[in-house]
This record gives sequence, C-alpha cells and structure tokens, in this order.
Amino acid sequence: MKKVIAIVGPTAIGKTKISISVAKHFGFDIISADSVAVYKKLDIGSAKPTFEEMDGVKHYLVSELEPTEQYTVQDFQTRARQIIDNSSKPLIIAGGTGLYVQSVLYNYEFEAPNRDSSFEENYKEIDNTELYKMLLQKDQTIADRIHPNNRIRILRALEILETTDKSITTFNGSHDPYYDFYIIYLNVIDRDILYKRINDRVDQMFDDGLLLEVASLNKEGIYPNAIGYKELVPYFKKEISLETAKEEIKKNSRHLAKRQMTWFRNQMDTHFYNVNIDNIDETINIIINDLDKFLKEEK
Repeated sequence: MKKVIAIVGPTAIGKTKISISVAKHFGFDIISADSVAVYKKLDIGSAKPTFEEMDGVKHYLVSELEPTEQYTVQDFQTRARQIIDNSSKPLIIAGGTGLYVQSVLYNYEFEAPNRDSSFEENYKEIDNTELYKMLLQKDQTIADRIHPNNRIRILRALEILETTDKSITTFNGSHDPYYDFYIIYLNVIDRDILYKRINDRVDQMFDDGLLLEVASLNKEGIYPNAIGYKELVPYFKKEISLETAKEEIKKNSRHLAKRQMTWFRNQMDTHFYNVNIDNIDETINIIINDLDKFLKEEK
C-alpha cells in the first residue's frame, strides 16, 4: 500500500510553509488540495503559493484549470490518485478542502449522476435561505453538514435527490483507507492568534493587488464564488465601501477556519500538531521526526 502524507488545517495556519519545508526535506512533491488555487488567474485571493514560495518543490493541481471550468471532488480524487499511483515516491497532499483530502485517502466511490448545468438555472430566483430550507425538509442529515450559504453544495444535494430520489450521502464510500496515510492536522491553541493571522493576511492580499485581480476577472465576465472574490462584487457595483468588503472577507475567512477545524477534527484520523507561530521551524522539526518513523514502517 502506497504511503501518502497529508498536511491539513484551517486557513492561515501555515500549511504552505510547513508542507514545502517537509517536501524539501524528503524530496517529495506536493498535491494541492485547494478548490480555488487549482484555477489560473485566481492567485492572490486564493493565497496560492508563489513561484518563489514553492522553492523548487513540484506542485500539482495549482493553476491547472481555466476559471470557467468546473471542478468537483470527484475530479480531484481521480487526478490526485493518478499522480500518487504513477509516482515512485510518497506524495504530500496539502490544503484546507477537507472533502478533497478525504476522498483520496479513504475508499470513497462516486456513482452519482454528473452535474446538470441547467439545474442551477431552475433555482436562480430562489435565495440561499429558501434553498437551505428546502434541503432541510428533504434531507436534514446532509443539510446539517452543509453551511446555509454554500449554494453550490446545497444545489448539488437537491439535484441528486431530484434525479435519483436518494441522498447524496449514499454515494460516498466507506472509511476504509485507500492508502497507508499519515494526516498532519495543524492546530493553534489560541484561536485569537489564528484570527489575527487571517486578518493580517487579508490586509496583505489588498497590498499585493487583490482589487486589480478581481477587477480583471470581472472584466472577463468571471465572478468566482469564493472568499476573497465574491465579497468584492458589491464593492465594484458601488453598493458597499471597500472597508466593508474587506471586513466581509475577514469575517468569512474566520468562519471558514472554524468549519475547517470542525471538519478535520471529526471526519478523519489525524495527528495533532500545535503550531508554534513564533517558531514554526520547531513545529516543522517535530513533524519531520515523526514522519521519519512513519516512512520506515512496513504495512
């Protein structure tokens, strides 16, 4: 069974730096498990690693798709497993999209019908609140797992119900491991420290040119439904101030971090590592020592 390392955790915890440092130490490549960074032109808002930050480490599934292309968890699973299975060395999966990581490491199977692009059109006049109420009435189990404002996932769950008369959960496989994996969950004891890092990172995004990036995308008719992008649409429509848009990005990023922490703690078998924000190298060294043992284990 092939060995795979996963480095996961909430946004702004330091996954990029830690995963690249670990990859350089062992000579491994990285598969990005980020549903936004996979797209070209979505650079600053997705906080994807720059060429300089990659520091010579090969990254898969970064800037591989056009922003207009669809990308599902099944697409990620297929591509990631192809990369892993064709590699002569262990791979590192790094990112914050929990279901992506889970779909690769566990025996997840997808037999649900392909997404119908016309389905969303039928519900375009219905707001997120009403959509979520519909899902609650039809499938409370899956509704409890989806954020009320995650329109894409709500619509997908409704589409599966309508086309198959089954819950989307029936198409997910077991929790049997697909690979011999070691999941590193990066944790922070003081959430206020993490939230400050999130706020600071958003400020840095604006300093790096986020406004120009979003304006360029909008000019091409591209409006990503992702944090860091969607909050600026009303700003460009002159409906809200820039400061309000910036605060919305910070707030939504903090909420995302909370959801990520809940997901990784409850959905997967992880090894906890409390990140020393003031000395990340200390955390990296602890991780490397533990991975040395894991990589030498026979299974």
